[in-house]
Amino acid sequence: MSTNAFKSALAACMPQIGLWLCLANADAAEVCATAGFDWLLIDGEHAPNDVRTILAQLRAVAPYRAHPVVRPVSGDVQLIKQLLDVGAQTLLVPMVETAGQARELVLATRYPPQGIRGDGSPIVRASRWGLEADYLRTANDEVCLLVQVETRRGLDNLDAICAVDGVDGVFIGPADLSASLGHRGNPGHPDVQAAIDAAIATICAHGKAAGILTSDTGHARRYLGLGCTFVAVGVDVRLLALATRALAAEFAQRENGPAPYQKDGLGY
Repeated sequence: MSTNAFKSALAACMPQIGLWLCLANADAAEVCATAGFDWLLIDGEHAPNDVRTILAQLRAVAPYRAHPVVRPVSGDVQLIKQLLDVGAQTLLVPMVETAGQARELVLATRYPPQGIRGDGSPIVRASRWGLEADYLRTANDEVCLLVQVETRRGLDNLDAICAVDGVDGVFIGPADLSASLGHRGNPGHPDVQAAIDAAIATICAHGKAAGILTSDTGHARRYLGLGCTFVAVGVDVRLLALATRALAAEFAQRENGPAPYQKDGLGY
């Protein structure tokens, strides 16, 4: 089994810059993998992904340096087993609010006796279909578990969540957190930002990796300065939307209306 370089980088407090993938498309994932990010988040919570589309994206980004992080739709034990079996080494599980939830996730990602993960190692991609003879011995150590805290209740229990052995990092979800704190749609609100700053300090004080997503480069740099180790700085859907709309706007005929149809050198 390949060493989880992303997990090692987090443990060494090396900042990891990432990108969110929501297009649920292997070609799009591979294009993003060529950009040079440290990690790519394959989103199964809000993007139309299932195990098969996630597998296709894992294969697409495998030749590149960017480490794939998979976010399942929930912390379902059986789904976690499937995602680990198809080769995900790092999981980011959303909506974790208690230490009890965090402990259950640790158990779900480990083989016995450290956990409850079922053994299908001879027939799964994670072990290269049995080629990796020591997979069962090394798998537990190479799994990286990141939990997402994004509610007021989660913040209230953050100390206890961070204290759970086997949790490698805690990711703060600004969008849902802002809603939970009464500022839906406004993660930049001072109250939300103060809560995020305090959460980052708590996570770092426990020696765990702190993470966050923001499309604001100024906020991203500030979070890195506060001690965040893994920061996603954009979302593929948003980047595509902004780029295509800007290009269309550049050629729009706002005053005279659209140009009449005419054939040009491109055949249009």
